Amino acid sequence: MRIAYLSSAYLAPVEYYTKLLEYDKIYVEQHDHYIKQTYRNRCTIAGPDGELALSIPTVKPDTLKCPMKDIRISDHGNWRHLHWNAIESATTVLLTLNITKTTSALSTKRIRVLADFNEELCQLVCKLIDIQPCIERTSEYKTEFTTEETDFREIIHPKKDFQIADPEFIPHPYYQVFDSKLGFLPNLSIIDLLFNMGPESLLVLTSK
Repeated sequence: MRIAYLSSAYLAPVEYYTKLLEYDKIYVEQHDHYIKQTYRNRCTIAGPDGELALSIPTVKPDTLKCPMKDIRISDHGNWRHLHWNAIESATTVLLTLNITKTTSALSTKRIRVLADFNEELCQLVCKLIDIQPCIERTSEYKTEFTTEETDFREIIHPKKDFQIADPEFIPHPYYQVFDSKLGFLPNLSIIDLLFNMGPESLLVLTSK
């Protein structure tokens, strides 16, 4: 059995979702120390001028080393509305998608814990793509792994070049709203793939 360890992620990049398909079992880390400027609270979409990072504001923890499972979401700045508007302008919302559920998840739900919010969105995205990965949360923080286990927790990272950090991931181009101006932007948030390609998203994820 091939097992992958991933960090919790907000509307994770395409690279992340290829792991959900390629590995038999996924453990999502809950006991790592929360770090800013990672996919834990950030996703990247295509904007008219290039890549655009959308970040969820969090409540400042009481200690410097706060576990991910205890990080709470802040409602500062009406971020849900701003994120949804940015995503809507950067994608072709296909009629074949059940957009209502996604809109509700992003715009109206008030889940307070970031890990819970990320997990719910991941479940929703998997349902829309029609994949059924075997996912569990970790019960402790591991530092040693067997030959069947692969640790992607800090490999899938917005500040790391996936071509170097994760050479097994090869992005496959698909239609993007601004591609005539910007060219294809690889490894954006899964929401970019999902809203632009709809039911064909799975074909892109499984392309070799």
